[in-house]
Amino acid sequence: MSDTQRPLSPHLQVYRPQLTSVLSILHRITGVALSVGSLVLIWWVVAAASGAEYFAYVQGWIGSWIGYLLLFGWSVALFYHLCAGIRHLVWDAGYGFELETIYKSGWVMVAATATLTVLAWILGLAAL
Repeated sequence: MSDTQRPLSPHLQVYRPQLTSVLSILHRITGVALSVGSLVLIWWVVAAASGAEYFAYVQGWIGSWIGYLLLFGWSVALFYHLCAGIRHLVWDAGYGFELETIYKSGWVMVAATATLTVLAWILGLAAL
């Protein structure tokens, strides 16, 4: 083997996070969060089919502050994943690959996620 000093491969500590990389990682994380949140939804539906007493228990848990916090996080993940999916569909059609457009669409996606989440919660809580 040679004794020459070779450069080390760059790793995550070398790179500064960029909007594109952060949004990509968040898209994957929200996909996992939606899967976990779907298990809670299944639990709620099974509880409804199991009887009034068990449904009241599950409904009480979901209606607690921790349940609302998890539901809020699930709704953020839902709207983020939806907006990111629409952005990817636009890319699949061959549009929006200029660097400036990528950054603009990323910020639009973040703003749309916040707007849709807040709007959904306002409408949902107003219906109670």
